[in-house]
Amino acid sequence: MLQRLSKANEFIKNNAPLVNPEYRNKFHLMAPIGWINDPNGFVYYQEEYHLFYQYYPYDSIWGPMHWGHAKSKDLIHWEHLPVALAPGESYDKDGCFSGSAIEKDGKLYLIYTGHNVVDGHVRQVQCLAVSEDGVHFEKYAGNPIIAEDQVASVATTEDFRDPKVFQRQEDYFTVVATKTSDDRGQIVMFHSKDLLTWEFYSVLLEGTPEQGIVWECPDLFEIDGKEVLILSPIQMLAQGNSYQNTNSTVAFVGTVDWQAGKFQVENFHEIDGGLDFYAPQTCENEAGQRIMTAWMQMWQRKMPTNDLGHGWSGSMTLPRELRVTDNQLVQRPISTIYQVIDEQESIEKAKTEKNLFLLKDLVYDQHYLRLEINLKLATKLELQYAKGAEHTLLLSYDVEQEYFTVSREQMPYDLPGAESEVLKKRSMTVPLENNYLTIEIFRDTSAVEIFLNDRLTMSMTFYETEKGHDFLLQADSEVTFSLESGLINL
Repeated sequence: MLQRLSKANEFIKNNAPLVNPEYRNKFHLMAPIGWINDPNGFVYYQEEYHLFYQYYPYDSIWGPMHWGHAKSKDLIHWEHLPVALAPGESYDKDGCFSGSAIEKDGKLYLIYTGHNVVDGHVRQVQCLAVSEDGVHFEKYAGNPIIAEDQVASVATTEDFRDPKVFQRQEDYFTVVATKTSDDRGQIVMFHSKDLLTWEFYSVLLEGTPEQGIVWECPDLFEIDGKEVLILSPIQMLAQGNSYQNTNSTVAFVGTVDWQAGKFQVENFHEIDGGLDFYAPQTCENEAGQRIMTAWMQMWQRKMPTNDLGHGWSGSMTLPRELRVTDNQLVQRPISTIYQVIDEQESIEKAKTEKNLFLLKDLVYDQHYLRLEINLKLATKLELQYAKGAEHTLLLSYDVEQEYFTVSREQMPYDLPGAESEVLKKRSMTVPLENNYLTIEIFRDTSAVEIFLNDRLTMSMTFYETEKGHDFLLQADSEVTFSLESGLINL
């Protein structure tokens, strides 16, 4: 593997300076060059956060998966590290697919899926790599540590991937994604005493036919007295405004019967209501905070940075702090982001004039905006963000239906794909709180993440051809609002 890693790292060193920076983000983690997708191995190790990711350095389209690697002390400023894993062994020759990380006895262990295609047949097995320093990894001589015969009696073996490892008391467990023989999503669980030898433990949870044909990227954790299983279904049927993308993300909230190894679901819901959010993964830091990030992109999209020859595709979301309230997963931006916001504008309890409010030269590439809007008298609200002469991001709210909608229809790239209408806009249900709607926006060049009522999120990418700097608020009746705006200064 060393030769393949050296080749990849040398390619990155020589070619990353040639990447076109036009749409690149600043505080969202991105690869130096090439294609990036699922976050992997998100872990707090030796007083720093480490985040690995699915990576193909040689092109801005998906290819044989490597593991890219970066670390951070604050989840805002990132340091790129050498590529951690490269495919090529008999068990992972076609890709080192997604997985996770855990510390044991001062060493950092990576558990990942080895992907092979032989004569058209897919083989996926779970593998191990170990590092003494958290940077340089050696694949375990006993790979694979979990083979397909350990799950063949309960699931299909061609979709058997994305192990997420965790420790419970003195034991280790990993949840792995798969599907049933009749194409329903399924999560299985394995048990180990030493991270090297694993045995089948249980089928943790099976989906209904409506919940997708296969589940990807599971993550099981405990928070606020509840167990939460997050995962990413493929072809989950839409339910109202939820699960509109072909690939979705879901949080199951409930409890685990650890003796039986079964998840008892009390509630489930979509994690993010936007257009570009997939394969979330969490870690727990030294203070016991549960933090989540995800791939801020989606399958079946055209990506302008690839089409334009910019040399890269994809980024991660801004990490989010998680809580559970009323059996719902609550998301807040990582608190360290507020330390790098320079106040730009602050308005208390203003009113619209003729149902309009316009601020010129407010929005820049790294921008923060928080609005608290009283909609007692209005039924329709529209915000034009990054408004220019020809283009704008359009955010709107329907008071009667309680629908908040994000739209990039008026941006120059409509990002056509398999579901072109869905790719342009999405809505989610957001009830008002005492007639108030709170909107918090984090913009980073070509990424915007919207936090609603301090708990719900909508994430999407967009690509301007000319910069829009204005902000317009309009409603069908007078509204009062407070506004805070700032520049995110890294």
